[in-house]
Amino acid sequence: MDSLFGMSHNASLLVWALVAIVVLIVLIAKFKWNPFVVLLIASMFLGLVNGMKGTDVIASVTGGLGKTLGSIAIVIGLGTMLGKMMAESGGAEQIATTLINRFGERRVHWAMMVVAFIVGIPIFFEVGIILLIPILFTVARKTNTSLLKIGIPMLAGLSTVHGLLPPHPAPMIAIDAFQADIGRTILYALIVGIPTAIVAGPVFGSYIGKRIQVQPNPELVEQFTNKAERKLPGFGITLFTVLLPVILMLAGSIAKIADPNATSGLTVFCEFIGDEVVALLISAVVAFFTLGYARGFNKHDISKFTSECLAPTASIILIIGAGGAFKTVLIDSGVGQAIAELATGAHVNVIVFAFLVSALIRVATGSATVAMTTAAGIVAPVLALTPGANVELVVLATGAGSLILSHVNDAGFWMVKEFFNMSVPQTLKSWTVMETILSLMAFVLILILNVVI
Repeated sequence: MDSLFGMSHNASLLVWALVAIVVLIVLIAKFKWNPFVVLLIASMFLGLVNGMKGTDVIASVTGGLGKTLGSIAIVIGLGTMLGKMMAESGGAEQIATTLINRFGERRVHWAMMVVAFIVGIPIFFEVGIILLIPILFTVARKTNTSLLKIGIPMLAGLSTVHGLLPPHPAPMIAIDAFQADIGRTILYALIVGIPTAIVAGPVFGSYIGKRIQVQPNPELVEQFTNKAERKLPGFGITLFTVLLPVILMLAGSIAKIADPNATSGLTVFCEFIGDEVVALLISAVVAFFTLGYARGFNKHDISKFTSECLAPTASIILIIGAGGAFKTVLIDSGVGQAIAELATGAHVNVIVFAFLVSALIRVATGSATVAMTTAAGIVAPVLALTPGANVELVVLATGAGSLILSHVNDAGFWMVKEFFNMSVPQTLKSWTVMETILSLMAFVLILILNVVI
């Protein structure tokens, strides 16, 4: 009798969780409500219908939001500052110009992928597009190359980094939820991400560029490319500044692997500077000098840059925090445990489970961030009951799922459509297919890596 009651109770928890997720999806996708508000509503609804006291629901929501943003908000803020310094100094332009010259005209589409992969490390996907579109338009005009042939590799590089590579907020959400090692995640993300970006970028870009011919809006080209000449920072110092947070985080993980008990002072120091918050703080301060004062900017300029770049991040920070609240209510209400027992009882591979959950939410809501934050709460309890699972690969699987099938409910879809001056069918055939190739290719490589490791 107890067993039967337990089963019916679990079934009730799962049904209400499904209802909450459907409500979340409908309000975001159909009624266009702000995801932050919707996630809070879904969190409170789920807690109350599953028998939690009102005060407990509020404590769960506020506690989950606060815990999630504890480090993520700092990472987003510092990463945004680093990206802003790169943009204002001309560092992104220098990296692009240097690599395009090194690769040559015939391989310019490969150069654009590498540029986007590097430039995209400290900045949001949307900011990366704004930053690189002028370079894309200029290169397309100078080399007389198909806009999609070089544009798709650029988008693939930005999207790959956005979904898979820390310190981007999306993978950082999963790293925090799953308690993954950030250094190993970076290493696996590079192993998976580089070939994925190649296939979805230069390979697919060359194919689709021959079949869809588009020309950017002339007014947009003039607006983005008519800029005053300026002296750019050196390639080496710019590259070092952009990659510094990754280098520091990898150093921390290597030290941890080499000396797991932290018996030496060097290990302790490396672990300290390898923490994502410290690594990004060091990198942002270094950028103030290498891309700020060294470029002739004064203290007022740098203060202005670092202040104005934070305002656009408010929305994404709140959405991530609300996703953390939803995750905590899932766990505190018992839904997480019920999902975990169902998934483990059905012997579902946790990597496959993470990918599918994230992919379904991505397709339904159109937001990679919402997909990652919501999926993290659903997958975490399953992962806790799956001993021996490679946690870092589960992070990547969640990220890969969050990139799949971008379509008309995704703001990125419309951004790409307008910048590339495409019709909706053309955007579906190029951007949407590229995102899907990227997602599925990454997922296959994650599964292969899971067997090898």
